[in-house]
Amino acid sequence: MKKLSCLALVVLILPALADEPCKSGLRENQRPGPYTSLVSVGAQRGTQHCFICEAGDKPMVIVFARNLSEPLGKLVHKLDKALAEHKAQDLRAWVTFLAEDQTTLDSMVVKWGQKHATGNVPLGVFEDVVGPPTYLLAREADVTILLSVKQKVAANFAFRAGELNDAQVAEVLKALPRILAKK
Repeated sequence: MKKLSCLALVVLILPALADEPCKSGLRENQRPGPYTSLVSVGAQRGTQHCFICEAGDKPMVIVFARNLSEPLGKLVHKLDKALAEHKAQDLRAWVTFLAEDQTTLDSMVVKWGQKHATGNVPLGVFEDVVGPPTYLLAREADVTILLSVKQKVAANFAFRAGELNDAQVAEVLKALPRILAKK
């Protein structure tokens, strides 16, 4: 009887949890710490690079992803355009894919980047599916996006697999003035 009660409780709780927004990564006003990834696409291709270290106090969009999806490609393509539009504010953006093995993922990242015209947005691989430890990325998060300026997170967006869509991409882009205005 106890087993049935526990099972019933789990069945009732799981759908409620699925309705909760995904939470992943640093919260507002927390400082993004340095980490390196092996760059697959960008000027530093083939090297370990710390984009956080390079960006300093500048406005930045940090994207962590576990999969190479179409919606993520749309987001990165739009971020690529935003970099050109906000060149005067020195906006920075990059994508860090989380994977066990960079060598396996590298050619797929290159092709994905070409398909989605991500020319100004560097793409790298962090060889651990958990991500940089200080970022506290949730395992259920397929994509975590942090907008930061002056070494403080100003906005955090997190999406489970299949949750990132055109409307969510628009929400992320709508938040850009929060970091551009603070320069």
